[in-house]
Amino acid sequence: MGLVLSATAGLCLWIILWSLKISGFDGMLIVLGIVVLAICIRNVLPFLPGRRE
Repeated sequence: MGLVLSATAGLCLWIILWSLKISGFDGMLIVLGIVVLAICIRNVLPFLPGRRE
């Protein structure tokens, strides 16, 4: 669910930046960074102390 929310927020941010005359490619790189960060957090969470079974 967090990945979907981060992708949605990133795409909303991309539209806002694009409307402010920032390059579409630059805005998409920011969105890609947000999504990659969400994927990394999702993969690391099970290995944190206190979350193991």
